[in-house]
Amino acid sequence: MTAGSKTRGKYETRLDPALWAYIDAVDAWCPPEITGLPIDRQREVYDSMCRAFHQGRPPGVKASDGLIAASDHGIPVRRYQRAGKAAPAMVVYYHGGGFILGNLDSHDDICAELCAGTGFDVLSVDYRLAPEHLHPAAFDDALAAFEWAAAATGLPLVLCGESAGGNLAAAVAQAARHHPRAAIGQVLIYPELGGDEAAGSYGEHAEAPLLSVGDIAFCRDIRSAKRQSPDDPTFAPLRDTDFSALPPTVIVTTECDPLSSDGETYRDRIVAAGGKAWWHEQPRLVHSFLRARATVPAAAEAFARIVAAVAALGKGEWPY
Repeated sequence: MTAGSKTRGKYETRLDPALWAYIDAVDAWCPPEITGLPIDRQREVYDSMCRAFHQGRPPGVKASDGLIAASDHGIPVRRYQRAGKAAPAMVVYYHGGGFILGNLDSHDDICAELCAGTGFDVLSVDYRLAPEHLHPAAFDDALAAFEWAAAATGLPLVLCGESAGGNLAAAVAQAARHHPRAAIGQVLIYPELGGDEAAGSYGEHAEAPLLSVGDIAFCRDIRSAKRQSPDDPTFAPLRDTDFSALPPTVIVTTECDPLSSDGETYRDRIVAAGGKAWWHEQPRLVHSFLRARATVPAAAEAFARIVAAVAALGKGEWPY
């Protein structure tokens, strides 16, 4: 989700210079006033932007669409596989978009590249979106997709998500930590985890390009059901009281993003509970850098780090 960036201000020199062309391109699609448009119109603009940034699928990756049966609806999924090669593991991927935007197409190339780079199958989950479906709809779909993958594939599972999808991956990891086929790892990319908005990066980068604290509040309010408890860990994973027995976790955030402190705090909570977790703050980048991976060398480097972490965890190895 982006509501457009503000004037460059302090970020003129704090960001990687190569990033500004990407930021300007995103802002051209999604100016600040987009949050005043109806949600369906916001989705049209976002989908058009995603198509414009789409890099195509790597050779040798095939994709097939399907439905996972839930209690009263079907959850659309897309499975990416390397043609003619059996995968040793599966990545369950939850896309970003502030719980309001995004679908199987919006992150299609990212998932295909993740498949090609790891050799694993990737299951992209088209969870229900707000405001039509308030919390816990997205979480329920995310958990149902994990449970289906655990039962139907027999493969070791790695959870992965970015932004809102990072929230869902973490919430599923916590809810399913004692599942007979619990995830063997999780990789969270600039996740929104419900951290302390009065501290850390929330204050320092409150008006960062491409994501502000106002954008975060906008999405949170649309997603929230009436009388939503802020302490519900399926809504805000950092509000959990138990961080034990979680899978080995890698979190990648960016320096100029109000959400970066969430990654650091989550790392600290898991380590304090006796688990394995590693957090890296990518310098001089902003939220949503995945879409800049083809044009900004630092973004490409960060994406390669993410792919390598997923590959290691899927093999039962600790990358750090």
